[in-house]
Amino acid sequence: MPAGGKVIAVNRKARHDYFVLETFETGIELVGTEVKSLRQGGVNLKDSWCSIEGGELFVKGMHISPYEKGNVFNRDPFRVRRLLMHKREIMRLYGKVKQEGLTLVPLSLYFKNSRVKLEMGLCKGKQLHDKRDDMAKRDAKREIERAMKSRR
Repeated sequence: MPAGGKVIAVNRKARHDYFVLETFETGIELVGTEVKSLRQGGVNLKDSWCSIEGGELFVKGMHISPYEKGNVFNRDPFRVRRLLMHKREIMRLYGKVKQEGLTLVPLSLYFKNSRVKLEMGLCKGKQLHDKRDDMAKRDAKREIERAMKSRR
């Protein structure tokens, strides 16, 4: 996430359901009315995922709300959008996804200068006991902070 970039949306569910092993910054191919809708914050990354097909990277399940003043220029809110990355990086990711059974998940969407960027994570799924461990650690940390605050 760059300094000075405006965050559009964050996929909080991704960090809850997956261990993020590596993150990547990708560009995203959009239409003008989609960018205007993003500036208004009309996007949902909750159930989205990335896939590699034919040597290209795509994001699926991402919902960008139609722009109110876009009328005939609006596209399907759930359409498949192409991600922009170097071919060499895409092939490296393809190998990891196929061999190690990892998943590509969008983590956040933001503006960097005037361009829209997507932060994508190479993730491994969490089991239920992993989620419980994370919640227990978070609760313990919160209790420690409360105790420290009360002592001051």
